[in-house]
Amino acid sequence: MNKAPGARYWIILVAIGVIGGLLSGAFGIGGGIVMVPLLITLGGLDQRGAAATSLVAIVPTSIAGSATYLANGEIDLIAGCLVAVGAVGGTLIGTRLLRRIPLVWLQWLFIALVVVVAVRMLVVAPERGDAVDLTLWVALGYIALGLLMGIASGLFGIGGGVIAVPGLIAIFGMSDLVAKGTSLLVMVPTGIVGSVANARAGLVRVKAGLVVGVAATVASVPGVALALVMPPRLSGILFAALLLGVAVQLTVRAIRSARK
Repeated sequence: MNKAPGARYWIILVAIGVIGGLLSGAFGIGGGIVMVPLLITLGGLDQRGAAATSLVAIVPTSIAGSATYLANGEIDLIAGCLVAVGAVGGTLIGTRLLRRIPLVWLQWLFIALVVVVAVRMLVVAPERGDAVDLTLWVALGYIALGLLMGIASGLFGIGGGVIAVPGLIAIFGMSDLVAKGTSLLVMVPTGIVGSVANARAGLVRVKAGLVVGVAATVASVPGVALALVMPPRLSGILFAALLLGVAVQLTVRAIRSARK
């Protein structure tokens, strides 16, 4: 921008943060899956800048959301630590790829990720109250899931919850509430590591990220309250519908960009 952004710009960023925060708390996804396309469409950022800026906003949002889930006893701390081991390393890989993959590839990879996760959430019907026995293979599985989560986090600026939540539910049979809370907890270190790497590369709009992050943090608390009363099957269906809507919007935008 050649001139300082006006009040409308900052109001838009606050609105993006509120939407992302509500979804973060309700679905344990960090909110980036929605904040990234909104930052592109309404905030005027490209895919790379939106991903990096969204990751900054995810850090405070994840702290607030995971603290609320923890207060309600809906976090598996051991699983979270193991997933975080893989996620931190994966984030460094993802942020490196973010600087190298062409923007058009990033667009279509992001769309493909959203569709796959949406379909998976429609297929899996989570149950609450399930306990997960910790074995060596389960521990290694958590670390592998974290690696994938971290790569997605660094590459797409989405926090990685769209990978972690379905994975914890479908692969490990974790309760949907525990999966959401654990996912948000893991996003704290991955978001910090990814944001530092992106800042060093000059990709982050720090002020924009902080404004979105503060608004999202405030909105994440009622989002968690909504998750606690929402039936798990309804939660999965709404999550999938949200993702498919995002995929359609991004596909239309990508096609229009390709025609220019």
